[in-house]
Amino acid sequence: MEFMGYVRPDGKAGARNYTAIIPSVTCANDVANAICHQVQGAITYQHHQGCCQLPPDLDRVTDTLISLAMSPNVANVLIVSLGCEGTDHERMVKEIAATGKHVEIIHIQELGGVSKAIQAGTDIARRLVIEASGMQRQPVDISNVIMSIKCGASDTTSGMASNCVIGYVADKLVDLGATVIFGETTEFIGGEHLVARRGVNEDVSKKVFEIVERMETRAKSLGCDMRKGQPTPGNIEGGLSSIEEKSLGAIVKSGTKPIQGVLEYPEHITNQKGLWIKDTPGREPEILTGMAATGAQFMLFSTGRGAPQGFPSMPVIKICGNPNTYERMSEDMDLNAGLIIKGEKTIEQVGEEAFEKLLHVLSGEMTKNEAIQYFSAIDIHTLGPVI
Repeated sequence: MEFMGYVRPDGKAGARNYTAIIPSVTCANDVANAICHQVQGAITYQHHQGCCQLPPDLDRVTDTLISLAMSPNVANVLIVSLGCEGTDHERMVKEIAATGKHVEIIHIQELGGVSKAIQAGTDIARRLVIEASGMQRQPVDISNVIMSIKCGASDTTSGMASNCVIGYVADKLVDLGATVIFGETTEFIGGEHLVARRGVNEDVSKKVFEIVERMETRAKSLGCDMRKGQPTPGNIEGGLSSIEEKSLGAIVKSGTKPIQGVLEYPEHITNQKGLWIKDTPGREPEILTGMAATGAQFMLFSTGRGAPQGFPSMPVIKICGNPNTYERMSEDMDLNAGLIIKGEKTIEQVGEEAFEKLLHVLSGEMTKNEAIQYFSAIDIHTLGPVI
């Protein structure tokens, strides 16, 4: 089984062929955005990090930006540096170039300010986009797929329908030799023992408990219990009574396969296969960034109440479990798993529809959030204070 993808110098295969304009610090966002708007085929990441942070977070942001650039959906890269940021833009250039991708950098302060940086960056980005446009799709085996998964704006139908569909697809891809990544550590709470039970060895199982405890400790450091933020008000209005109930429904989307290991937030997949966890929060701007940084070519996203947003370089396929929401938000939802709730289709039938859909998206078909460019709200998950 194959899809039509862009094969990169490191052997990975992309579903998209973007030139990534990457600001190394939040202060460079507007310049990166202006360049992106001038050049068709370019995308950018409008994050809010990169300065006045403690060293572990500056390393974390640097590593995440490098991993985003390493995505198989990115053909080449322009880094936009202010010039005095805390992230290591020199290391960014070196490590991205080591993958075989063409990478360039501009420094706003050295160029003499914003207008000159926009002009210089636009000229470089235009050349990079033209270079990328000559790359052609070719047949790629399905085992090269890296799928990320998430649920958001969940209600009672998520765990009964759309998450079940994603679990079906996750199992099928693992059986075909592909890679599946799931996260949302906050949504293991109350069910972490069920997740840990699926670890391939004791070390993996221990790591599951460790990341859950780490997440809860962060909340307790502010004098709060995690349960004061989860479930969200929208989850509760949608019928989810507790964090445990939400977790049990969320875990379903990971399928049934053994868990091979746990990745830290900035980590990029190399040759790992099977089902993996990435330690992430549940909120969309941060988890989508973390999943794209993993190297996932796309995401299956389950929703009940309706979450329409996507991500600049990673197509996000929205699977809606609530038939009423799908009818109301059909212009934003890619697949209707609400038909399971209505008794008109089975999980397996919608699962096969989702699998067919992902093959089309991998080969170039746009998702609904891509078509309307609803994907600019992104950020990087950091751990310490801004100082």
